Amino acid sequence: MTSATEPRPASTQARPRLPAWVINSILAVLIIAAAFMPFSETGFRSTNLFTLVVTLLPAAILPFRHRWPIPVLAGFIVFYGVGALAGTLAPGLVLAIAVAMFALANQTTRRTTVIAGVAAMLAMGFLSLLAALGDVFDPRVVQFLFTIAFAAAAGDGARSRREFIASITDRAVRAEETKEAEAKRRVTEERLRIARDLHDVVAHQIAVISLNAGVASASLESRPEKAKESLGTIRSAARVVLGEIGNLLDMLRSDSDDPSDASLPQPGLDGLDELVETFEASGLDVHVRIEGEPTAVSGATALVAYRVIQEALTNAHKYGAEGRAHVLVEVGDADVRVVVTNPSRVADLSESDVAAATVGGAVRGGVSTGTGLGLVGLRERVASVRGTVETGFVGGSYRVAAVLPIVQGESR
Repeated sequence: MTSATEPRPASTQARPRLPAWVINSILAVLIIAAAFMPFSETGFRSTNLFTLVVTLLPAAILPFRHRWPIPVLAGFIVFYGVGALAGTLAPGLVLAIAVAMFALANQTTRRTTVIAGVAAMLAMGFLSLLAALGDVFDPRVVQFLFTIAFAAAAGDGARSRREFIASITDRAVRAEETKEAEAKRRVTEERLRIARDLHDVVAHQIAVISLNAGVASASLESRPEKAKESLGTIRSAARVVLGEIGNLLDMLRSDSDDPSDASLPQPGLDGLDELVETFEASGLDVHVRIEGEPTAVSGATALVAYRVIQEALTNAHKYGAEGRAHVLVEVGDADVRVVVTNPSRVADLSESDVAAATVGGAVRGGVSTGTGLGLVGLRERVASVRGTVETGFVGGSYRVAAVLPIVQGESR
């Protein structure tokens, strides 16, 4: 919201307006001048003190037209009728009625304006007959009625213009707020996407490095060949991590507005064999069973399926028991089902311990050691392709099962 001290944009700045007292003073001078003006028509001149007072009173009452528009208009019509009964149709009274009608139309609804305008014109037409003009269609009476109608139309136009300006100003403000909210939402989504990409491309290799570092440390003296093999695996994993971090930095530094130009190379089920080999090289025995044709899965669905398997095997490698896991990929006509299971020591825990262990999303030796952010990101990825995922313990195994819809004609 713009504060009172901040300048408004040029498009919303109001035009300079005369102070109310200046406008009221000008109108009062016009009404008073009309009362003393020597008209050639006898019916337009005040013939006595009473009609002069009735003609001059609107000059004092007119400033209240904004607070009480209907009572002021009604009062002026009464003054007009009193003057008509005395045989005078003062132009100053007609001017006062026109100003009051403009103020009423400028402040109220169109329905109220039409009702008040028609009522005022009918009343003035009837009261004009009392001034012995002879005919309500006398040109002078018609001029008075036309003046009232014009004042009502002008007031309604001023109100409509003011409401239109307020409407487009409010629309512009809401559009600006929506734009800011959209920008914040896109920034948040981009941060989440970067966090998921960072986890996907780095977490697995870091886990491999950590596990092989432990093996190398334990085997350095007793089994130097095993330690040497583990160090080689660490070196290879570190090289992969550096390359993937470099790709991620290139993506972050990219100036392209096209997300496809700024994204990392995205794997799919065609890279499953290579993924399994990296886990087997680090000591995890992985059994893979594929039912159906994996080439039918492409685009975002293939990427999410790959990430499901990668995340599940990473957790199995870090927190599972017996160093083995099983991967099942079932490709149907409308969806692909991915199930990854690995043995766990959670079967030895009580029900309450299982509940506590599953909070972190990863268990090793019956104790939760992970933050669960990998599974959170996994659920977000699955939801992005309108799929479903279930994680939890089944018997003595930990199970990750995802069902992902296949979009026909989707390209990678």
